[in-house]
Amino acid sequence: MTGHQARPSRRTALGLLGAAPLAVSGVPAAAAATGSGGIPAGLRPGGAFDRSIKDLAERDQFSGTVLLAHRGRHVLARSYGMADRDRRIPNGLNTIYALASASKPFTGLAVVQLAQQGRLRFHDKVGDHLDGFPAEIAEHVTVHQMLTHTSGMTDPTNDAPEPHVFTSVEERTRHLAARARSQQLRFTPGTRKEYSSMGYEVLGELVAAVSGQPFHEYVREHVFERAGMADSAYYTRTEWLADERIAHPYMLQEDGSRADGVRHLDKGGISGVKGSNSARAFIGSGGGNGFATAPDLVRFALALQRDELLKRAYTELYVNAKVSGPPLRQGGPVDPRRGEAFHAYGPTASIYNDRRYISHGGGIAGGSTNWSIYLDLDWVAVVLCNYDLQIEPIIQEERSRITA
Repeated sequence: MTGHQARPSRRTALGLLGAAPLAVSGVPAAAAATGSGGIPAGLRPGGAFDRSIKDLAERDQFSGTVLLAHRGRHVLARSYGMADRDRRIPNGLNTIYALASASKPFTGLAVVQLAQQGRLRFHDKVGDHLDGFPAEIAEHVTVHQMLTHTSGMTDPTNDAPEPHVFTSVEERTRHLAARARSQQLRFTPGTRKEYSSMGYEVLGELVAAVSGQPFHEYVREHVFERAGMADSAYYTRTEWLADERIAHPYMLQEDGSRADGVRHLDKGGISGVKGSNSARAFIGSGGGNGFATAPDLVRFALALQRDELLKRAYTELYVNAKVSGPPLRQGGPVDPRRGEAFHAYGPTASIYNDRRYISHGGGIAGGSTNWSIYLDLDWVAVVLCNYDLQIEPIIQEERSRITA
């Protein structure tokens, strides 16, 4: 299997925020010339990282797009597999993927924008902006704690896949609001860190309440449009099915086959809590499942680092570490590859090989995603897959080679 050439998109004519046009190889001509100018051999086309992705694809263990960019220029761009098997549409560089939780940082960024405008503060309590929550949440859980997964929020339905098929944005929004208000705290807010999608669902509702815009519209206008992310949105299931640019999730089944999640809402995956079919939700939310292309995520990184989404002080606030987590890998105390993991206001904010990067991944039935911005090295790495896949080995290889 070889990498597919990108299909034309409406973004082509707009000039990709500094990214050069693709050459025949799938790598920008300008970037190809930098092979001896500091680009590690293992990250170049035909290098070790490229070969490892190709090997996975040839064994039908990877379907999706990988993009490595240095200073905004595409160094390695590869796509494999099918975006839509029924229509025989291959994945390409401009294929749009469901991001799952990899879109949580857009929620966090929206909150930081509103704080920058003075419309909320990070020490505000849930009850300062939203009604109907139990007192233990309304009076004690702060915006900061929800952003950093230290709120103690839990969701009583998190342990079981969502069986209901939603049919409108309004129905889904009402359901999330009611579910948020039925939760209980797992621990005293601020006393420990535990990943909470429900906290980000509430942040999405908070963005809508404070801004006066539906969450999806706020992010489109104030994040995606400002970053030049023309193909990114919170697409509805109707759009997901109709738009040929959007990859379908191919969910692994017990018999080893893969089911199209958008066309088969009765089916789910087999990967535990990720077994729920995300297409049943109708639309994404503050907790995840925005959609983007790999080049759009590079545009997001560039806009963020150029302070086009936030003022400099608030950009630093957004990306800097707030709460610590377990080490990235085991190793000796003086081994810099051991890494230190933290959470910022949306993305993770970690150190590996003495280099800083921010990142976020996501997983749904039939989808695995990750993007990383290497703040000290001018690299952006994106892996978007429309298969169930444990992509951490891919990310570890990418991280080791970029920070070496």
